Amino acid sequence: MGERIHIFDTTLRDGEQSPGCSLNLTEKLEMARQLDHLGVDIIEAGFPIASEGDYEAVKAIALEIRRPVIAALARANEKDIERAWDAVRHAARARLHTFYATSDIHLQYKLHKTRAEALSQIERMVALAASLTPDVEFSPEDAGRTDREYLIEVCHAAVEAGATVLNLPDTVGYCLGPEYERMFRDVRERVPGMDRVELSTHSHNDLGLAMANTLAGIRGGARQVECTINGIGERAGNAALEEVAMALRLRQADLGFETGIRTEELYPASCLLTRLTGVAVQPNKAIVGKNAFAHEAGIHQDGVLKCPLTYEIMTPESVGVPSTAIVLGKHSGRHALAKRFEELGYSLTKLELDHAYELFCRLADRKKRIYDEDLIDIASRGFEAMPRSFNLRRVETKTANEGATAAVEIERDGETLRAASGGVDIEDALFRAIDKVTGVIGKLADFAAHTSGTNGDRRTEVSVRALFSGREFTGRAAAPLSVEAAGRAYLQAANKAVVHRDHGDLAVAGTECGTLTMTAGAD
Repeated sequence: MGERIHIFDTTLRDGEQSPGCSLNLTEKLEMARQLDHLGVDIIEAGFPIASEGDYEAVKAIALEIRRPVIAALARANEKDIERAWDAVRHAARARLHTFYATSDIHLQYKLHKTRAEALSQIERMVALAASLTPDVEFSPEDAGRTDREYLIEVCHAAVEAGATVLNLPDTVGYCLGPEYERMFRDVRERVPGMDRVELSTHSHNDLGLAMANTLAGIRGGARQVECTINGIGERAGNAALEEVAMALRLRQADLGFETGIRTEELYPASCLLTRLTGVAVQPNKAIVGKNAFAHEAGIHQDGVLKCPLTYEIMTPESVGVPSTAIVLGKHSGRHALAKRFEELGYSLTKLELDHAYELFCRLADRKKRIYDEDLIDIASRGFEAMPRSFNLRRVETKTANEGATAAVEIERDGETLRAASGGVDIEDALFRAIDKVTGVIGKLADFAAHTSGTNGDRRTEVSVRALFSGREFTGRAAAPLSVEAAGRAYLQAANKAVVHRDHGDLAVAGTECGTLTMTAGAD
């Protein structure tokens, strides 16, 4: 077992200061619950003096979340510290985190204070915080650009006044790894009383060095790391919690440290934050980006299909991602294409695969992404004896106070099949009628509709995800009428389920029906 690194999550404070990332009380509580479940050691719940809403959110988190330390931020003045303490005082384990800028550029241009005035203020305010709680963290803001001798003097004063954690932030993301590590070594070696004080990192990503500097700080003696989910934060953001946790886990033999993070909760935490803020993660984001476990290049796909370790240094499941994604595009090879056809129920001969690959490459030159329905279309146009498909010919729907009914006319191999069903609404009735024809019963997992155009040019695109005997299939279709688009999209998913059922890898479905989850938008 390695030495423990404490994870200080500041998503709800520094992270929330990102443009567009503000959260209300309910959202902060939901995120705090996930951070608790994730296993973080300290949650910095907010900056209570900033607003009444932030004060109430910190107070609510302190009252509900009992396992981790709950910290509240305060500038080094009496009003801030008293307000922060009032918000966090009911926590099972409360911390006051106070800060004061110490670099000459901040002292001169922002605070208009001398070094002596700043030092006196730090001594008095850290002592005030220490009189309220035994757990006090002090941060010399812009420590990375602070004169080293003055920084040592400030840290000594804070420790003497009662600080139990010293956080040395690279506030503007300026430091290089060796100098950030050296700063921690200097403080640890030169400040008296450091045997009873924990050092902490806080790195910003202005030069893309936040993660590297965090590891440098650990090498210099830090045993607490301040970070955020998805790396959100001021300007270019903070060190990303998911990157820190996985680096320490994967390279434990070399680094010698461990955390209490439940890494399988990293992706769920990332997804929750994205949902709450509406700020998407860039596709190539380490650990939690949608491309982190996706492979399009043929050489990579071939390697991953033979042994995932060829191109994946961690499993998707280890961070909570459902599975590796083999993305079909113009860089894909025959191996990946054959694998996907097999998953769709098509066992191709070498000649058929060569022909399919030729058609696939032509299509991939025109489209960025190839979907399952594209492959089914290639198969139906290119080969004989392929699985038969159901095709929607007509839809009729009616609504009433007690629900809706739908009747469908579906063609397969020249035969016309008809069915009708009721449902809680039009889409539910439509999907149940389709189930009767296809013989596979779907449980809807997601439904999204997007309408564009006006009057005669109006068109609705629908995408669905549905579970058939516990296995997920997708469908997508567009039509002038939304109900037709919905029917065609659901039938695409059902057709895929039928293929798997006919090949013996999908059980005959029961009669359970799901509840619709609806989202819609318009241009």
